[in-house]
Formats: sequence, C-alpha cells, structure tokens
Amino acid sequence: MTKVFCAIDTPDLSRAVSLSSVLSNTGCGLKLGLEFFMSNGPVGVQSIRNAYPDIPIFLDLKFHDIPNTVAGALRAVTRLDVQYLNLHAGGGLEMMRAGLDAVHFEADRLGIAAPRLLAVTVLTSIDQASLSGVGVDADIENQVLRLARLTKNAGLAGVVCSAKEIEILRKDLGDDFILMVPGIRPQGSDNQDQKRVMSPVEAINLGASHLVIGRPITEAVDPQIAVADIISSLA
Repeated sequence: MTKVFCAIDTPDLSRAVSLSSVLSNTGCGLKLGLEFFMSNGPVGVQSIRNAYPDIPIFLDLKFHDIPNTVAGALRAVTRLDVQYLNLHAGGGLEMMRAGLDAVHFEADRLGIAAPRLLAVTVLTSIDQASLSGVGVDADIENQVLRLARLTKNAGLAGVVCSAKEIEILRKDLGDDFILMVPGIRPQGSDNQDQKRVMSPVEAINLGASHLVIGRPITEAVDPQIAVADIISSLA
C-alpha cells in the first residue's frame, strides 16, 4: 500500500511532470492540489496519468457546495481515473452522499475503478482560535470526531485529518477507515503554514493510512533521496 503521497502544489506543469518522473519509481503517490488544477485543469492531471499510469494520484480539490453541484463536479473529475478524491465534511450528510453516488455512478458508467472519496474534517492550518473565529465552539478534537463520524455515516472511505486526531479517530472508527494525513514534517523540517504537525514515523505508528508530505520532498536537493529516506524510516 502506498504510504506517502507527495504534494505537488505548483502551477507549473513542466515542473510537476519533472517531479513525477523523479518520484515515479520511489513507491510514493502524488497529491495534486488546487493550485495545480486551476492552472492546468483536467488536461494537466491527464498528462501525468498518461505519462506515469502506475503512480497513485490523490486529487485534492476539497469540494464544498450544494449537493447537486458537488455531485456534478465529482462526476467530472471521476473521469480522470485517479485513486482518491475529496470534499468537505462540513458540507453535510446530503452533500457527501450525493457526491459518493455520483462517483460510483460515473465510474460504473465508464467501467473504471471508483476513486476512494474522502472528507476533509478540520484543515491542518486551523488552530483553536481560528475554529472559534468561524463560530465553532467545540474544541478541535471533538469537531474532527463529529465530522469523521458523519463521513462514515455517509458511506465515504475515510477522512483527511491532522496527525493530532489519528489516535482518537482510529479507536472510534475502526481499522478500515482511511486516514489521509497532511501536516507531516520529517525531523528538522520547517512547519511553515501547518499548525498541527507530526513526524512520519509517529503518524504511522498511531494509525495513519497515508501521509501527505510536500515541501520537505519537493524542495529537497534530491527529492528521490528525500522520499527514500522517509519510506525507509517507516519500514
């Protein structure tokens, strides 16, 4: 199973393709986010899929809108044949169910494997003060748990969550529920805009399914060595 997804959040398609080439034999997957997608669109995703078909892709677009709109958006990106898609759990039960139905309907229509649909709980850039500032009185851990339970009730495969909530979610939601964890920083790395972070080994030991790691890999002198060191540390 792919443990590490490298976040390639760049608008530069040639840079993204170059990084994909470097990482293609490392055993890691790729996370393509909004900056990449808004600059290059579906064609950009497809260019990487075509060049490196064996690399798992997590298309991180975090949909959040009325159910019908989210369903339509997810039908469209399901055609890209990636492994993971996501939306915001804060959009509610009806939105998540509509999105999941759309993904499976479109995958069945095309005869492809349905991507696993995940829900974002609370962004890793959010701390307690930020959460209170948007009117949520619950502490972060309880809010994440509430949204993760809602996600499981909707039938989704798992959640995107901070490393700080891995242990409670794994205990509450079971071993088969996917925990995709960003905000991972190898020892000695700068936390940058992430506020709730953890090292790769700590996160995996607590029960993370997948780790999302960006700049510690993409800005390394040798990204291939950086990934190899991370993956070997998890063995």
